[in-house]
Amino acid sequence: MRLLHLSAGAAALALVSGLAVAQSAPESILPPGYDNPAPAPAPTPAPRPTPASRPASPAPDRAPATTSSPVVQPIPRSGSASSAPSASAASTALGRDLPTLAELERMSTDELDELLGLKPKVDIPPAARRSLAEVGILSPAEGGLPTRSLANQPASLVRAALSGTTRPLVSRWGHILLRRALASRLAAPQGMDPAEFAALRVAALNAMGEFVAARAVAQDVDTANWNPRLTAAALDAYIGTADLTGACPAVRLQGNVREDGNWRLFQGICNAYSGEGARAKADLNRVRSRGQAASIDALLAQRFAGAAGRGRNAVTIEWNGVEELTPLRFALANAVGEPVPERLLENASSYYSRVMATAPMLGLPQRIAAAERAGREGILSSSAMIDLYSQLHAEQDVEGPAANTADRLRQAYVGADAAARLAAIRDVWNGTGDAAGANGGGAAGAIDYARLVLTAYASARLEPSEDFADDAPNLIAAMLAAGLERDALRWGGVVPQGGQAWAQLVFAAPGRRDAVSDGAIDDFVGDDGSVDKRKSQFLVAGLAGLGRMDEGSVAGYSSDLGMSLGSQTRWTQAIDAAAAVDNQALVAFLAGLGMQGEGWDRMTARHLYHIVAALNRVGLSAEARMIAAEAVARG
Repeated sequence: MRLLHLSAGAAALALVSGLAVAQSAPESILPPGYDNPAPAPAPTPAPRPTPASRPASPAPDRAPATTSSPVVQPIPRSGSASSAPSASAASTALGRDLPTLAELERMSTDELDELLGLKPKVDIPPAARRSLAEVGILSPAEGGLPTRSLANQPASLVRAALSGTTRPLVSRWGHILLRRALASRLAAPQGMDPAEFAALRVAALNAMGEFVAARAVAQDVDTANWNPRLTAAALDAYIGTADLTGACPAVRLQGNVREDGNWRLFQGICNAYSGEGARAKADLNRVRSRGQAASIDALLAQRFAGAAGRGRNAVTIEWNGVEELTPLRFALANAVGEPVPERLLENASSYYSRVMATAPMLGLPQRIAAAERAGREGILSSSAMIDLYSQLHAEQDVEGPAANTADRLRQAYVGADAAARLAAIRDVWNGTGDAAGANGGGAAGAIDYARLVLTAYASARLEPSEDFADDAPNLIAAMLAAGLERDALRWGGVVPQGGQAWAQLVFAAPGRRDAVSDGAIDDFVGDDGSVDKRKSQFLVAGLAGLGRMDEGSVAGYSSDLGMSLGSQTRWTQAIDAAAAVDNQALVAFLAGLGMQGEGWDRMTARHLYHIVAALNRVGLSAEARMIAAEAVARG
């Protein structure tokens, strides 16, 4: 650093010295010969008036008048080295650059603008443009992570953590934490382009099914600053929210930077909603005739574009021959209100459930069916799930399993007594789950975790009672799924030590400092019927990460249960190092990277230990405790 400052000082000194020399010996910028111009010829004397025309009078002595004349640069001779090209050469070059008349007729307006250099570079006035120094939607005052968390971190590590997050997380609380970190208003790491940093975060949010948050982060960057990667990630977010016109500022600004069919469809749609209906119709017809997009996609785009103008052309949608769904096809169908055949939805991937859960244009039955997965994964809160069922209960003449669940959920709040309310909660728990399985990736035969999320607040309204001790593990799991730790801790005097309910409550207590007794842990391990005693492994890993076990006991249980908590990998070293420098954002990113998977059978006790320990060390102890409690409940 000292050498850098000395080099900069030397450079500045040389610049100042050069300026001083230039000032002491100025040089003329006039062409040669103008420094010493030739003396002007003597002026021709004006004729004096004759005595007959005017009487003679003595002229006063005056200084000769001076007149200014324009300086004309000499034209170089044809034989000089700087002579201009001949007219024939210029016309040849011009003819070679210009397209033919036939090519001009086939060009779109955007292509003509690009050819003539008329394409705008920005679409926001200078005074309204935003800085890229900080990008995100959650400031620290609003619950976001510290803004400068990653400013001095290696760009390669942050890039690897974010680009590696390509799947949903096994943990609901891990999902909530990672969403918060990705949406925080953060400065880019040193050496990373802020647009690339935003693109990585938007892509990670898309992979988690958080399309609304991904769109918001993308919109925090001016479209003039979007690079190809951010454009692609933002387009996926707009498709995931069926907000097709939201992408139009970027699509129209970037023009023909892409040649794929989806981009061409977006161009036609955006032209229609910019008042260029005829051009949009021609563009979409061209996409369909050239086979750049599937016929069903082009027809759906034509119907969507037709809503922008006064076009009276009817577009008939035929699903015959369509064998698969694509994200854009599904978004277009939802945007125009075209029902998607059930045969296509039956075998659709989980992506579409995440989209449907937050799609306001879909009917309540579809959204409620998709809300099971969204609530289980953390996309929807407990309150959001309750709102969906409340709207369904308010509908008239609605029948089916969802309507029955809505009725029983209401009874869980307004039942005549605690026993009636608990009976209603049990009915909600035992309701039909979706195709993801009984526990959404948890133990076979257990209650669907989404139903625990749904009944979190109803469970919190029950007074602790030994009469309900058998249901206490599920009631406590429901409360902790929504973060209601104070309500859960009220059951501490009812549940026995070493049981399933106790194993969750040891994580719910925020200020516990004393170590958990080995006897209670032994009781839990002895009664654990989970596969490979996974619940016991998660209990020990979580307690060890929070520092609520003696080190000797940790080593003993790690060996007995085959957990290998002390072994190291590149990921464990990275998250431990991030925790050592107290970096919340980097720890959250690395924790999300280590929690990817479809079920808790993909999570290892070693990963859980390092995640809980790192989060607890950087001040995210609430999230660490909830993740550990969730692991025991769902393991």
